[in-house]
Amino acid sequence: MRRPLVGVLTTLLLGGAAVTGVGAAPASATPQTADAPRGSAPQTEAKAKPKAVDFAGTVALSNCSGSLIRLPNSADNDPGLVLTNGHCLETGMPGPGDVIVNKASSRTFTLLNSTAGKAATLRASKIAYATMTDTDVTLYQLTTSYAQIKKSYGIDALKLSADHPVTGTPIKVVSGYWKRIYSCNVDGFVHELREGDWTWKDSLRYTSSCNTIGGTSGSPVIDVNTGKVIAVNNTGNENGERCTMNNPCEVDENGKVTVRRGINYAEQTYGIAKCVTTGNRIDLSLPGCALPKP
Repeated sequence: MRRPLVGVLTTLLLGGAAVTGVGAAPASATPQTADAPRGSAPQTEAKAKPKAVDFAGTVALSNCSGSLIRLPNSADNDPGLVLTNGHCLETGMPGPGDVIVNKASSRTFTLLNSTAGKAATLRASKIAYATMTDTDVTLYQLTTSYAQIKKSYGIDALKLSADHPVTGTPIKVVSGYWKRIYSCNVDGFVHELREGDWTWKDSLRYTSSCNTIGGTSGSPVIDVNTGKVIAVNNTGNENGERCTMNNPCEVDENGKVTVRRGINYAEQTYGIAKCVTTGNRIDLSLPGCALPKP
């Protein structure tokens, strides 16, 4: 998993090279890490103009990266939501089958502006949802609304796409932790991605130029054509091992296992939109919501 680790814990996946952006933290820095544990693009008559992607709306956690996100039906006065990985939880990685809903949290996040400078410190009121089963995601609810954040700091939330991404889409992985942007394309999708005790479904695989590293876990994966978040960065195969920690393997519908050393992955996020109701409230009983339930 792609998070920095502290103490005896071993950092979970996520690697990264081919980057652009503001300088990385010095090698001597030892941020806390909580890393743990891809359809061709449709053709259009007019070629879409790529959106400028920068750091505005991303956040840095103590051990990971993340983003301030807004759902298609979110309102200005709704409490903001921060998206990161399940393995980035301050309480430790959820075990297989574990699902956390509406648990109190006072975790803080450094909100970044377009040039990766600090815009504000945001605080969570709760862990709205978190799991490492089928996907690797945490949603924190904030004590402040989108309108308050915009008025006070001039930062808009990143929009979450409600559509399944497609192969070939140009993407950028934006790490608030390292203040780096990785550029590549969606290479494809994985039936099952297995790492250690965890299994993730329909994972998004990057082309090789997105060489994400520890600390990039939780980074938003942004579709360059739309500027929307389509996935959350979470892991990569570091040493060519088979299905071990920091070495996820791909398993197809027939059970065939494929190992791709040096290739990195993300978990799609379009399904989240079907599980959030009025007021940015998580409702796992909504029609079409397929997120794992407690």
